[in-house]
Amino acid sequence: MTSVFDLAPDGPVLPVLVIEDAADAVPLARALVAGGLPLIEVTLRTPAALDAVRAIAAEVPEAVVGAGTVVSAAGVADAVAAGARFLVSPGWTGRLIGAMRDSGVPFLPGVSTASEVVALLEEDVTDMKFFPAEAAGGVPYLRSLAGPLPRARFCPTGGIAPASAPAYLALPNVGCVGGSWMLPQEALAARDWARVEALAREAAALGQGLSR
Repeated sequence: MTSVFDLAPDGPVLPVLVIEDAADAVPLARALVAGGLPLIEVTLRTPAALDAVRAIAAEVPEAVVGAGTVVSAAGVADAVAAGARFLVSPGWTGRLIGAMRDSGVPFLPGVSTASEVVALLEEDVTDMKFFPAEAAGGVPYLRSLAGPLPRARFCPTGGIAPASAPAYLALPNVGCVGGSWMLPQEALAARDWARVEALAREAAALGQGLSR
């Protein structure tokens, strides 16, 4: 199966979207793609989320849209049916992993402890979301996992900002970072897509010169 990290290898940042109005999905996705961030996670936290995934999948072919906050087998099925090309969860169970694997699309189950990482490696799952990144130990914690658990590769998400993202991206076991700082609430409320594009471009530049 293709890795999530291979879907957009030149995009070091995965924007994490909480979309309240599905009408905003397409212009928002176009702004992110224009800014150099084609890999987009739409979290399943709002009633508009699945419609947003459908709209982006249908109208923004340059985007690689996925679904986040996937916490059930039904959520997996709904997200894939809507057009999600990858799945992200804040945590995992055996049943959820089974549903994600059966979906046929790449996935990032969430972990925050070494034991959870080891359990996923036993299932031959090597791509993971590290969440909540800053609260769970941040860069030092992930650096400490690289030695004993070199097969695991992470997308840390949760509390990451432009100032801290480069330190994560410099780690050998980090494929990308997730965040929403390029989506400030005031810009979304004003539908200031030009500002989102500019912030996305700055985020896309964070990984330049780093070997991930």
